[in-house]
Amino acid sequence: MTRPYVLLARLAGPLQAWGLVSRFDRRDTHLRPTKSGFLGLLAAAAGHSRDEPLEPLDELRFAVRADRPGTPVRDYHTVGGGRYPLRPRDLITDHRRAQQAATALDAATGPVFGTPPARAVIDWYGAPKGIAPDPDGGPLLSRKVGRAPMITSRSYLADAKFVAAVEHPDKGLLEDLAAALEQPRRLLWLGRKNCPPAGEISGGVHPGTLENVLAATRLLTQDCTPRPWAWIEVPAGTTGASSVTDHPISFHTVHRSYAPRWEQRVRIEPGASIGWDHLL
Repeated sequence: MTRPYVLLARLAGPLQAWGLVSRFDRRDTHLRPTKSGFLGLLAAAAGHSRDEPLEPLDELRFAVRADRPGTPVRDYHTVGGGRYPLRPRDLITDHRRAQQAATALDAATGPVFGTPPARAVIDWYGAPKGIAPDPDGGPLLSRKVGRAPMITSRSYLADAKFVAAVEHPDKGLLEDLAAALEQPRRLLWLGRKNCPPAGEISGGVHPGTLENVLAATRLLTQDCTPRPWAWIEVPAGTTGASSVTDHPISFHTVHRSYAPRWEQRVRIEPGASIGWDHLL
């Protein structure tokens, strides 16, 4: 039987966000890192593009340990709103704005283009809504000239610390991924682009299964939960396992897709044979 190896990773930062069913105006977060989020981080570190096949990353068995679960927080966020000077292209691309601002344009004076016309086009600056072809000319226009600000809700985990792990029999593959985490080819973030990681990520490659390695790995810091929960990927049908749809099939921008997998939640009492001294 082929001997398995495990790559450990330290996921810590001021904010983390691991969405499962996020949409533009409502961005949720799972209470722990997802498999798709962590594999995406590995793919970015290795320099993969979104349209590349996921093999062999999709063969990795995944687990995560919540040493410090963190505190859920919500950000009240607005997109657009307010009044700003109109730019020439704002009038060129939407004839309705040009007609509405025409009188103000004729009377406009001063060194800055666009301030009087902007007052004539009420609430024009914001997120466009109801995009559709213009029946008179064909270009894409928003349904309304006025654009009220869009309110969004974005959830995060604050001050959380997790140990993520992936298992595979190919030690060389995991060592390449560990090296990529230390010298990533693309920017890395903890689920969302405004959530950069704090400190080093890679915890090295170790022989054993996910269960054995996580049990032998020391807590990230002394103020963590003494017996943290861990979620470990298991075969379908395992007693006590639950399904979660976060196994990535493709990260393609347009055709992004995921499949269900099974995981089991267990308590772990961490040992000290694998430490984090080089990361502290």
